Parts: sequence; structure tokens; C-alpha cells
Amino acid sequence: MSSEYGKLYVVATPIGNLADISFRAIEILKQVDLIAAEDTRHVRMLLQHYGISNKTVSLHQHNEERASTGLLEKLRAGQSIALVSDAGTPLLSDPGMPLVKLVKDAGLDVVPIPGACALIAALSAAGLPVTQFAFEGFSPRTSSARKTFFSERVLNPVTWVFYESSHRILASLKDMAEILPLDREIVIAREITKLHETIIKTSLGKALELVAQDENMRKGEFVVIVDGANIDKNEVIITPEQEKILRVLLKECSIKSAVAMAVEITGARKKLLYQAALSMGAKEL
Repeated sequence: MSSEYGKLYVVATPIGNLADISFRAIEILKQVDLIAAEDTRHVRMLLQHYGISNKTVSLHQHNEERASTGLLEKLRAGQSIALVSDAGTPLLSDPGMPLVKLVKDAGLDVVPIPGACALIAALSAAGLPVTQFAFEGFSPRTSSARKTFFSERVLNPVTWVFYESSHRILASLKDMAEILPLDREIVIAREITKLHETIIKTSLGKALELVAQDENMRKGEFVVIVDGANIDKNEVIITPEQEKILRVLLKECSIKSAVAMAVEITGARKKLLYQAALSMGAKEL
């Protein structure tokens, strides 16, 4: 890319502890012509801490489509811009994607300046498998949507991660407990890098009990990490809807027929449905 055009720097900022920022990030924030921030008031505290007085402009979810066009024109005019979010690495459940996409599609340079990220920090200290993992962003806001969200992931064999807010963490765990086995291992990481940082690895059932009993465990910002389904160890996991269908079929059919029809209706794996049917049959048939 010709040097006549400016560059967009995607700069990671601290998620709590102000010391968690790289020397390179500080230098970039000092050198750019403009800093596009999710909340200019919030980022000014960081800038003041490091003696940075560059001009800031708002880029948040309510204006980013419109503002991105103007920022692209500034880049084309040769200005350099740093994109930051309120905390951590931009675009991970934060605004910024329209701007980055617009700049990339225009053929201009987008330069990542890596640093703090709540997702990665939590995974590094979780003690759960991280060779493969799925990041799911924030969980849905309503109970019914969350139950669907958890049902769709109950059979996921890899570790999966989502962000949760303080006012929904207890309700979210209650919904999860209706879908996942209570002995499924999870990690609750709250206030990462901050004074009251807490990272707890336990079963879903015990985690729910802990959060319900301890008010402090309902404060702060949360990363929830869920161990993948261990199908190899014969963990029989089917969704409530699949279980309901299978139970109805078992009342009228043999296990073999009921399982075959349930596979056709739900699309679930035959092995899982058959194991579940045997378990139900041992108790009910």
C-alpha cells in the first residue's frame, strides 16, 4: 500500500489493570492523528495515565456505520487512526467491524496491535482443554433464547466460552442447569486483572449454588467457560426436546423403532439416542 494513505491500527487496551498495555500500543496511540474510541470519556482516563493528548472521536454501535465512512476518508487523506474499545481487543463483542471491513475492502492497511483480551486471559487460567474452543460472544438476553442457545451447544465436544453480565449471570446459570448435566465442568472468571479477580473451576451444579449464595459472585464482568461433551466416556446428552420426542415414541414403539424415528425427526446422533433410550427403558419399560 502506498505511504500516501494512512493506516488503521486496531489497538488492544487493558481490561482492568492499566499496566496491561504494550510499549508498542502506547507509542502507536501517541503517534496516530486520531483515536476512534467506543467511549471517548472512558479512553481519556487511559490516555491521561500515559500522558497521551491525541484527539479522540466516538465510534460506537449506534453511529459506526455512518462514522466509518468519514474515518475511511481521513485514511485516504493520509491520516493514521487507532481503533480502541472500552477494554481489551476491539471487535471481540465490541464495535469496530464495519470500519475494519470498510478499510480492508478499500485496500488500505489494517494493522493489529495485540494485547489484553478477557477471552484469552480466562482460557489461559481455566484448566480446561483449549487446543480447540468456540467463542460464542454474549449469551442471549431472554431465558427462552438462552435455553435454545445452551441446547444447541450441549453436544459440542470442544470447550466453549461466552461473556455474561452481572445482572444475568445467575439467571444464565439457572437456564444452563436445565439443559446441561449438573456435573459438567465449567469455569467462572470474573473481574479479570482487577482487584477482585476470581477464577473458579467446578461443576455446573456447584457453580450455580455458589453464585446464588454469594452476592459478590454476581458482581463484575464474567467469562464463562464450559467443558465440551465427553461422548467417548458415554456421557448421554440429548436436548430436552429430543428427550421429549424419544419418550413419546418409546411409549408406542420398540427401542429400535423409537430411536430410528427420533433420528429422523430430530437429526440427533443414533448412538446418543440409543443410549438415552436404553437408560429410559431400564427405568420405565
